[in-house]
Amino acid sequence: MTDAMPESDRELRARRAASFGATASAYAEHRPDYPVAAVRWGLPDIPVRHVLDLGAGTGKLTEGLLSLGTRVTAVEPDHQMRAELVRRFPEVPAYSGTAERIPLGDAEVDAVFAGQAFHWFDVEPALTEIARVLRPGGTVVALWNHDDDSVPWVAEFVRRVRPGASRGPSTESAELPGHPDFRPFERSRFPHAQRRTAATLIETVSTHSHVLVAEPRQREAVLRTAREFLASRPETANGEFDLPLVTIAIRAVRR
Repeated sequence: MTDAMPESDRELRARRAASFGATASAYAEHRPDYPVAAVRWGLPDIPVRHVLDLGAGTGKLTEGLLSLGTRVTAVEPDHQMRAELVRRFPEVPAYSGTAERIPLGDAEVDAVFAGQAFHWFDVEPALTEIARVLRPGGTVVALWNHDDDSVPWVAEFVRRVRPGASRGPSTESAELPGHPDFRPFERSRFPHAQRRTAATLIETVSTHSHVLVAEPRQREAVLRTAREFLASRPETANGEFDLPLVTIAIRAVRR
């Protein structure tokens, strides 16, 4: 997948993928969680005992998986993100590793989840490695939270703070390719929301990779634009509000 990219794009993608560790505590505090309905949709009908949270970050998805009574193992390459996950969930085993090299045995887990992470993977080798650690009949599930741009003020906010190509490496139309180890992928969509104030929404924007890797002057310009917009809108100018989100879920069953 990355081989088709120009060298400059590959370098930027790598910088963005590696940009989160320095703000791990802010990421844990200000990024949204995932709706329970979306997490439950990703689980197979048969009993699930052991779930891998792949590219687990600070554990935003780990928390939802634990709430469903599953045993969770986390794999995360960034040591600062992984340390934050361990601080928040000391009962969860957390290992250094990547989607292309998962430090688990064959057929060891019943499901593999990736929250806001699959777009950083080299997809074909990642799916092969995921298939290796999944037992037959298990599921691989990719989840993404997106701003719900069917809401006019949200659409305008997104347009101002994430213009053009900087909107990110994944979109609501993200698809995963077919793979011989998996049945065809299915897709679903779930409404979601995050309780925010103007100040905390600015903190959320500050954790986005396109802002983290920007030059200081560009970063401040993006955040200033966001502050001015939120102060100008009746929906966001005073006190708390719900930021409308939509969660996209894609799943496939291991053959």
